[in-house]
Amino acid sequence: MKELAIISGKGGTGKTSISAALIALQKDCVSVDCDVDAANLYLLLNPELKSQYDFYHGQKYIINSEKCTSCGKCVKLCKFNAISDDFVIDPIGCEGCSVCAFFCPEQAISGYDNNCGEVYLGEIQKGPVVYARLDPGEGNSGLLVAKLREEAKKMASSNNLDTIILDGPPGIGCPVISTITGVKLVLAVTEPNISALHDLKRVLELADHFRIKALVCINRADINPEITSEIKDFCRKKNITIAGEINSDNAFLHAQRQGKDIITYNGTMENPDTINEIKKLNEIILNEL
Repeated sequence: MKELAIISGKGGTGKTSISAALIALQKDCVSVDCDVDAANLYLLLNPELKSQYDFYHGQKYIINSEKCTSCGKCVKLCKFNAISDDFVIDPIGCEGCSVCAFFCPEQAISGYDNNCGEVYLGEIQKGPVVYARLDPGEGNSGLLVAKLREEAKKMASSNNLDTIILDGPPGIGCPVISTITGVKLVLAVTEPNISALHDLKRVLELADHFRIKALVCINRADINPEITSEIKDFCRKKNITIAGEINSDNAFLHAQRQGKDIITYNGTMENPDTINEIKKLNEIILNEL
């Protein structure tokens, strides 16, 4: 099974727009939005929602007021200040460490499974779509991404599909690591701004750490030719292929307003080479997968 992870060192590089365009160019595939903290790929794909279910991980705790003697031991022991003076546990502040329950002399504190998000399974013409929403403040993003990838592989297998495209979260943190671990290829999307090379180096180092081949796509390459040249020079020295060089085009913005990707967008293109550049990018990716 071939998995492509599309990532970036920071948000706002156009990674999701590129992901949606590449998905539109496939004959069929499973599409996964791994940015569980701020999923937005579905806004461009417009999948028909087939099912959804709650994502549980860890535990939260609650105090039984009938058993509680107000001794205050739990308040003193809680390092997260999640227990109020009237002995009510704030579910957002609670980290599920279980210290309060363990040391409660009256055994008045019990745990319950923590519902920390939802998983959504949808369908578009190209194939299944998987995405999720992690509740604010929850720290299980990497585990939820792993769950999405598990669902994607099941759906790929049941639909006889051999390609999975992962639209990863920005940065280099836990959800990104969970996104790229074990994939066949990484596409790092960057843009020529003041921190571009620094952010690109971070994601390329991450891919290299896991021994995953990486390609680079420079989006909005024309907004700062000097930095674009710096990115090209760096990639040339590191023997990293620049698979795409896409100039700025307001058609991306107009397509987003219509809830479409740039390939299926039927409005006026500001730059006539935009679609051809994305198609070239897709061809290089397919040759590497």
